[in-house]
Amino acid sequence: MNKVIMQLETLSCPTCIKKIEGALLKTEGVESAKLMFNASKAKAEYDPDKVTAAELKSVVEKLGYEVLKVKEA
Repeated sequence: MNKVIMQLETLSCPTCIKKIEGALLKTEGVESAKLMFNASKAKAEYDPDKVTAAELKSVVEKLGYEVLKVKEA
């Protein structure tokens, strides 16, 4: 499993968390997803054989949120 941390634009409401986490968790290959509201960061653990960090960034951006930085861990 690989991990990715995405720095997002400022999140404005708790609903944003559920929306982004839900979309990431529905993505094939994602094992876990957690958002940190105050830090505006999304963390995800994923199977690199099924999905890439770039594809996860795209999932978030398609929801209308800007991803400022992606760091793979």
